[in-house]
Amino acid sequence: MSDQGDPLARIADALERLSPPHIDPDWSAYPAHFWNGHTTRGLARIEAPTLEQLRGIDRQKSVVTSNVARHAQGHAAHDMLLWGSRGMGKSALIRAAVISSQSSGHPLVLVQASNASLDRLPRLFDALGQVERQFIVLLDDIGFAVADRHELRQLRSFLEGGIEPRPANIRLAVTTNQRAIVERSASEQSGSLHERDTLDDSLALADRFGLSVGFHACSQAEYLEIISAYADPLELTYDTGSALEWVRQRGAQSGRTAWQYVVELAGRAGRTL
Repeated sequence: MSDQGDPLARIADALERLSPPHIDPDWSAYPAHFWNGHTTRGLARIEAPTLEQLRGIDRQKSVVTSNVARHAQGHAAHDMLLWGSRGMGKSALIRAAVISSQSSGHPLVLVQASNASLDRLPRLFDALGQVERQFIVLLDDIGFAVADRHELRQLRSFLEGGIEPRPANIRLAVTTNQRAIVERSASEQSGSLHERDTLDDSLALADRFGLSVGFHACSQAEYLEIISAYADPLELTYDTGSALEWVRQRGAQSGRTAWQYVVELAGRAGRTL
């Protein structure tokens, strides 16, 4: 960032923000890209557990992988909103589903967009719409309650209701921990027209997703199953008491906590992951 005390530096920064972003045109060179609103960076591989290792979310896996596979094959598919408990594999599931489709030979590319670039998404979509490949654009861990309302309205209009046609080769995947968005929306569907019209911008945006999938905290049995799915292929040994003590110290049974325990096991055993 330039020296903000220099008037010329402030002008240069303002011009940089207004200028069209540079977007790498060689989308076939990498399985995934990260876009910061101005430039893209190709990623040689997608980091994700296998679908088999994602336990305790069987229903979610079924609907998300099916939707991603349909899109990868060029069939009709939905934009996806994955919401709910922290650490239960929302973004990991998107990444794993993309890897699975790529392994099946479909030309699907994952593009993770910075959450600070919401107002520039139309430019990204314009660029991707010119490419003969299928894309999933991922917005990970969106904070609807604190995000800029103008940007949310732009995204909402872009998903549905705007005059500009959507590129058919792109679908959006959004993850958020704010489960109240969808729960409140669902509870108010039976209300009066006036009540529905008073839904705020966050709820209105949630309604634009054709596929909305909830993730909930796992049970103790599911937590132990997740640990087994990660530890067994690595031949890491552990006992149930140690696994439960680990989660008691952290206060949340989740896939993320289970993986952190497996990292601890690997470290104790002098192993790399």
